[in-house]
Amino acid sequence: MRIATFNINGIKARLPRVLEWLGEAQPDVACLQEIKSQDDPFPRLEFEDMGYHVETHGQKGFNGVALLSKTPMENVRRGLPGDDEDVQARYIEAKINGFRIGGLYLPNGNPTPGPKYDYKLAWMDRLIAHAKTLLSNEEPLILAGDYNVCPEAVDVYDPKGWADDALYRLETREKFRELLWLGFTDALRSKQPEGQAYTFWDYQAGAWNKDNGVRIDHLLLSAQAADMLKDVTIDRKIRGREKASDHVPVFCDFELS
Repeated sequence: MRIATFNINGIKARLPRVLEWLGEAQPDVACLQEIKSQDDPFPRLEFEDMGYHVETHGQKGFNGVALLSKTPMENVRRGLPGDDEDVQARYIEAKINGFRIGGLYLPNGNPTPGPKYDYKLAWMDRLIAHAKTLLSNEEPLILAGDYNVCPEAVDVYDPKGWADDALYRLETREKFRELLWLGFTDALRSKQPEGQAYTFWDYQAGAWNKDNGVRIDHLLLSAQAADMLKDVTIDRKIRGREKASDHVPVFCDFELS
């Protein structure tokens, strides 16, 4: 079973590239972020024609997450619990083929300090609380998406230059470690413990050509999911294509029992 995460940076602008990638990679489940679309205009028919079931949690012009699955989805949840006043579309969850899968788009948080960074840290606290509840079910669980967190120095091309950025500030990384320490495995680092493994290159200043990237797209696995993990792949070639997203897909292959 292949499960992928991909921040597509706008479905309207990126639909041909996303369909192309799905045809090549053939994920069984794809967690998409930054769809930048409300639910009704989302081009679900194009994905259904490829054999995918579609669930979205959209927002006009900003944010938005979606789940695509080749098998039916059950117990779909939209929105991260813990703040009834939060209207940003950043979390969707479903039970798929024995896995509980949460697709998330964690807030960027810049500039720091300020209200956007406060929101980011509060959102992470809510994610930690929800993850504790999910882990108590003792089932294969995957929290996949754009975390907007560079966990370690190796995950950012210029750690000193990024020291005060919301993606790499110490408080951000401490929250991420708190989430991991609940019992999650960072899928990529379980297969590639060392070395650069970037998933995002900014459109500015020739970042892609210079390989000035960061690793901010992650799949975190419960112990039950980690036991089935076979391989993890970052699909770097996607970034060099015409009208590409500034992120690339990351996918995990699992051997089902």
